[in-house]
Amino acid sequence: MKRVVVTGLGAITPIGNTAQAFLEGLQNGISGANPITHFDASQFKTQFACEVKGVDLEQYIDRRELRRMDTFAAYGIVCADEAVADAGLDPEKLDLGRVGVIWGSGIGGLTTLETEVTEFVKGNGVPRYNPFLIPKMIIDIVAGLISIKYGFRGANFATVSACASASHAITTAFDYVRLGRNDIVVTGGSEAAVSETGVGGFNAMKALSTRNDDYKTASRPFDRDRDGFVLGEGGGALILEELEHAKKRGAKIYAEVAGAGATADAHHITAPHPEGFGARNVMKISLEDAGLNLGDIDYINVHGTSTPLGDAAEVKAIQQVFGDAAYKLNISSTKSMTGHLLGAAGAVEAIAGIMAIVHGFVPPTINHFTDDPEIDSKLNLTFNEAQERKVRAVLSNTFGFGGHNSTLIFKKFEE
Repeated sequence: MKRVVVTGLGAITPIGNTAQAFLEGLQNGISGANPITHFDASQFKTQFACEVKGVDLEQYIDRRELRRMDTFAAYGIVCADEAVADAGLDPEKLDLGRVGVIWGSGIGGLTTLETEVTEFVKGNGVPRYNPFLIPKMIIDIVAGLISIKYGFRGANFATVSACASASHAITTAFDYVRLGRNDIVVTGGSEAAVSETGVGGFNAMKALSTRNDDYKTASRPFDRDRDGFVLGEGGGALILEELEHAKKRGAKIYAEVAGAGATADAHHITAPHPEGFGARNVMKISLEDAGLNLGDIDYINVHGTSTPLGDAAEVKAIQQVFGDAAYKLNISSTKSMTGHLLGAAGAVEAIAGIMAIVHGFVPPTINHFTDDPEIDSKLNLTFNEAQERKVRAVLSNTFGFGGHNSTLIFKKFEE
């Protein structure tokens, strides 16, 4: 199969609105949590989230077009535009039939649906819906919008697997390029679920932290006192490109996509398998796909949501797979900084892993105060401060409600 490299990156996150700003947020261990501004959350159990901050979307997208898309789609457009520019893609110099867009989102246009249903109820049942309700709501619209903007006519669709959606999109894009179906695929994910329905729904599940008096430290993966995840929003985009195609046009190369895997827990709709079977298997599959040994991995960017069950199960799975090699790794959860971007998490965390390779550091797991006796304290969970390290290969995990597991492996590019 063909070799696949990453030639462009774009990000819009709670700790930085470009890939470079996101990198700086990771290096400095910034918390993206703040009181919710998107709606009045005073009556909710959770009153904070990791929102995107300081962005005027009209600076990126025409006002008329912006009114026709949900915020999750706008985030997708913004980070995809950055990635396309970063990769130096010129549609006039590409075979557009061989450039695809494969995008992920777990929820899609939730705010749009919420708003339209609310207006319907206020109107005493009179069916006056926005004619753009459906295209604003559907998850695949982001891939469509990107392709329309640039004329990309290759593979074009969306993947949906809850919090693993973006990782599955990247995995699928990887396959399309290495199998020779497309030369380039714009891939990633976006999400904008910080809304009354999003927060209320996750509160009802008891999935969110309710640490309203200490929101900056509420996302605390692996900490004994973790009490749920912090909802985040934003997006991440990667340009995956066939190696010879990238070299021919003189593209810069961030890293190589080495391998990927996908499995199911087949256990529970929201809880992970207590022994981490699905997580264990997906890491093994991805390592086999990459042709790498346990000692080749220097850093694992874990799913690490800051939930009592999930963090412990993932660590158990890592120890089952890596054995003694687990103690030589750096492990961290960047969700401690960004919150949980749901269907966009895999893309943003893949970018964090690639940045670790390029810049020689491991992002921290911030907000650690007390060791959890259920989690081996001898593991290097990169607590509170970034650590310098030569990173040759990164393994990135994302797991979704329904038992969906995805693992991606990126490695330093070498001829």
